[in-house]
Amino acid sequence: MATGFILHSDCLLHEMGRGHPESPARLDAVRAVMQSLELTQIEAALATREQLALVHTERHIDFIEESAPAAGYFQIDGDTTMNSATWQAALRAAGSGIAAVDAVMAGRVDNVFCAVRPPGHHAEPDRSMGFCLFNNIAIAAKYALTHYGLERVALIDFDVHHGNGSEVAFQNDPAVLMCSFFQSPLYPYSGLNSKRHNMVNIPVPAHSNGEMIRALVRNSWLPALEAFRPEFIFISAGFDAHEADMLAQLELVEEDYAWITTELVQVAKKHAQGRMVSCLEGGYHLGALASSSLAHVQALMKAVSE
Repeated sequence: MATGFILHSDCLLHEMGRGHPESPARLDAVRAVMQSLELTQIEAALATREQLALVHTERHIDFIEESAPAAGYFQIDGDTTMNSATWQAALRAAGSGIAAVDAVMAGRVDNVFCAVRPPGHHAEPDRSMGFCLFNNIAIAAKYALTHYGLERVALIDFDVHHGNGSEVAFQNDPAVLMCSFFQSPLYPYSGLNSKRHNMVNIPVPAHSNGEMIRALVRNSWLPALEAFRPEFIFISAGFDAHEADMLAQLELVEEDYAWITTELVQVAKKHAQGRMVSCLEGGYHLGALASSSLAHVQALMKAVSE
């Protein structure tokens, strides 16, 4: 079949002020490198309130909707700001993950990369933070479980920051296995002492390189995934662990992202009929973001062709 790609213009209109690292230029950089690839374009609808409520409380959904400014900006916290286009962009980002699940389950594509913003993995069920309003990948995973009746899904997070929102959403949920590594100490300063049976959290120190990360994937993630036998794999694809990224100090390169993706593809082929959906999270050095996301998507495409 094929690899799907979602990038909606609504997600380019959300911006949080001049100089903010989570900017529309990030999607421009990703779009530029994807244009040469043979990807199946998928249209994404706006997420409904019912779909948002798969993960988020009504109070949180109401707060985000009511905070959306008609003009100018509304600052949710020191990192997270809304403009007049943010509400629509957030609905489109969450809707992209849902559209991706539908496309995979319908057999249109094997896997999908969703180039979305605002990102999502810091958004908890009742709180926005860290540039994130709604947890796009968590909503997609929950949708796959509830709408399609799947019994086991895996959520893999290789963003340099711990996906606190995803952990809170799925803590002790036997239907979800979450595997992550993240730099520590680093924002949001969580995930260190998790005793939850379905979380494989691996904090790593600054300057950890690709060799170290590959070892932990082999020794921790892959055995856990093999034992869990996921029926669908979801990826929080943050590329800010790249050595060039200015918001952290890990030392991954493009080949590391390709290797991680390829390993996950093999798990998906064995247990999940190849079903994978990946949603963009972080990555703030534009060149590294573009080349790393390209390596990630090319690894997804290679899986389809083999």
